Amino acid sequence: MKFYKSKEWMSLRKEALKRDNFECQICKVAGRYHKAENVHHMKEVKTHPHLSLTLSNLQCLCINCHNNVHDRLEVTRKNKFYQDERW
Repeated sequence: MKFYKSKEWMSLRKEALKRDNFECQICKVAGRYHKAENVHHMKEVKTHPHLSLTLSNLQCLCINCHNNVHDRLEVTRKNKFYQDERW
């Protein structure tokens, strides 16, 4: 998506990471530490484009927590091929 390559987004993303001390906010609430690799829109860009560049709508997350928020892990597990045969 073109938006995620814009100067405005890159600048705001950096600001959000600094604000959250480069820590995953979900892990932090759970008493764990993990480096934040993603900046998540709490209200998605597709449905709330007017909030896409609003700092208060952003949450820094690690990859695992970001995938959990978007239910991406279940899809990954379902699509994995497991070989039951042992030679």
